[in-house]
Amino acid sequence: CIARGVGLNSVANWKILREAGFEDLYVHPAAGDAGGALGAALYAYHMILGKPRDFVMEHASWGKAYDDDEVGRFLDESGIRFERLSESQLLDRVVEAIAGGAVVGWHHGRFEWGPRALGHRSILADPRRPEMKDVVNTKIKFREPYRPFAPSVLVERAGEFFDAPGVEKLYPARFMLVVPQVRESKRDVIPAVTHVDGTGRLQTVDREGNPRYHELIRRFGEATGVPVLLNTSFNLKGEPIVNTPAEAHSTFVRSGMDYLALGNHLIRKDP
Repeated sequence: CIARGVGLNSVANWKILREAGFEDLYVHPAAGDAGGALGAALYAYHMILGKPRDFVMEHASWGKAYDDDEVGRFLDESGIRFERLSESQLLDRVVEAIAGGAVVGWHHGRFEWGPRALGHRSILADPRRPEMKDVVNTKIKFREPYRPFAPSVLVERAGEFFDAPGVEKLYPARFMLVVPQVRESKRDVIPAVTHVDGTGRLQTVDREGNPRYHELIRRFGEATGVPVLLNTSFNLKGEPIVNTPAEAHSTFVRSGMDYLALGNHLIRKDP
């Protein structure tokens, strides 16, 4: 187990796994100072109260969720035009938009604890398009154009794209906390999420942990042959990751994003 802020060094985490002789590794998704709250609670629960250890933190989605009624109220009261769709309709529309070169703000379910957006408060784009790294950096995140983005890949197909034996079993891969090599044959397939040294800050997505995001990636893979999405945190440079629908919409209108998916509501920016 690795804790403290050093645990967020995803390159080092992968080197420890590959070169230091360990079979497994656990890094908390909020390994920095924020994780101290959980550490204090667990210390009291196990060491002072003597309770048995049986909890494994398998996902990071512990924040507040906003249901469709709450989202709809916000949109109506704010006079924002939107479409309310079924989940299946929304997923198909988002896949079509991303495959067509659009950038989508993605907001659903409980927000994640920690510095990584893992498919609940994310900005999504097509990893197959080399220009997407520059587009998202300069027009949406307003940061340096060389900054990299993460590939979110179906856990069951991670081995096709990454030279990372056993990665499907690693919790740090779920939390975007390892940086393995992208397979050489796939670097031209997902150029927007491949670093200059041929690596990628991988996030594996399993159906049980995040069924909606998993299904979105699966459908994108079905449509394009590439079950991978470019994923970055839903925020602008210098701001925290969005939490509420209002924060998501504010970030959407102040950036170059094309669509905003709020639960089952889809908002398109006027041309």
